[in-house]
Amino acid sequence: MSIVPLIIESSEVTPEIVLDKDSNVFVFKGKSLPENPLGFYRPVLQWIDEYATQPNATTEVSFMMIYFNTSSSKVFLDVMKKFEAISRAGNKCIINWYYKEDDEEMLEAGEIYSERVNLPFNLIVEE
Repeated sequence: MSIVPLIIESSEVTPEIVLDKDSNVFVFKGKSLPENPLGFYRPVLQWIDEYATQPNATTEVSFMMIYFNTSSSKVFLDVMKKFEAISRAGNKCIINWYYKEDDEEMLEAGEIYSERVNLPFNLIVEE
């Protein structure tokens, strides 16, 4: 049974999200300021729960955020914790956190996440 990809188009206040097991693409990109973050991210969290039942051998999750609010940052940690659980179950999970060279806030956010999750965590300067 294959898991249907979850693809959410970006908007002014929500990121583009691509979760596609078959092509091994897991991306969060853009801005995240939804009025109801739990409502917006619920399908994402549910998709990851389903994915966790039969994950790929290696899962690389890329965060390419321009901006996100505090409530989104909590959900991002929840997302990363779900991938951490997949990793603990014996599958390889890697987080790639992209930031612009001059964006110290985004770099700092990545550093904080890297300390809070027990996963290989790459801080990558975006060209």
